[in-house]
Amino acid sequence: MFLKHMSSGNLVEILDVPEIWDPCHSEVLGRFHAGEELQEAEMFSKAELGFPSGETLPRCWWEPTYQLSSQQKLPSLV
Repeated sequence: MFLKHMSSGNLVEILDVPEIWDPCHSEVLGRFHAGEELQEAEMFSKAELGFPSGETLPRCWWEPTYQLSSQQKLPSLV
């Protein structure tokens, strides 16, 4: 899976894909895809990453309490 490093605009190959949608991980292992040589793997903060289209990552991928905060905003049906 490729995501965009928002500050540099370069693509990042995510090496451990399940980590990207686990909200308990604030960082993911990846490597830049820039230049001709294969780059070294490094940890990237999810806050620095987005989709290649420029969209941000879904909140449920980086906020562990996402379900709790969304349940509090729903109106009561009773």
